[in-house]
Amino acid sequence: MGCGKSTVITEFAKLGVHSFVADRAGAECYNDPSFLSQVRALLGNGVFHPDGTADKRLIASCVFSNPTLLNGLNALVHPRVISAFDSFCEQHSAEPYVLFESAILYDHGYERLMDSVICVYLSLDQRLERLQQRDRIPRQDLLQRILNQLPAEEMMQRADYVILNYEGNPRRRQVAYFDQILRQ
Repeated sequence: MGCGKSTVITEFAKLGVHSFVADRAGAECYNDPSFLSQVRALLGNGVFHPDGTADKRLIASCVFSNPTLLNGLNALVHPRVISAFDSFCEQHSAEPYVLFESAILYDHGYERLMDSVICVYLSLDQRLERLQQRDRIPRQDLLQRILNQLPAEEMMQRADYVILNYEGNPRRRQVAYFDQILRQ
């Protein structure tokens, strides 16, 4: 979260690589009435606006402070995301490879579904700074969300490849290098 995965995905897109963004697929779930009814059963009516739409900020506040609720929500979202990814892969089966972008790949064992894993790394302080500027969420709330994820350093050690995404590092050159490897 906040390490610059989207920026790296943009660089891969410039090379013609298609990417599946798990967060986007997760957000799509909130357009499905059957999913919303499952969220209502898990979290109650209090996380919905009067018009019946989900209050995603309130949901995040609830689940990121309660591991049981977070696991419950993940159990609703993740099967739908993986199903959407399977469809995405079928649509792009002629491509040399596609990317699956997720901040919680290792947290739920999804690395087993991948041929290779690229970790985009940035220090915690820099990530928090970026996220505060982007999302305007208090630092403590962001830290709580990040601490619900596997530490970035552990992800980096477990990955097949690592892109260092700090300012001044040649991101484009790193992406081009890994693109060549993955096309082989």
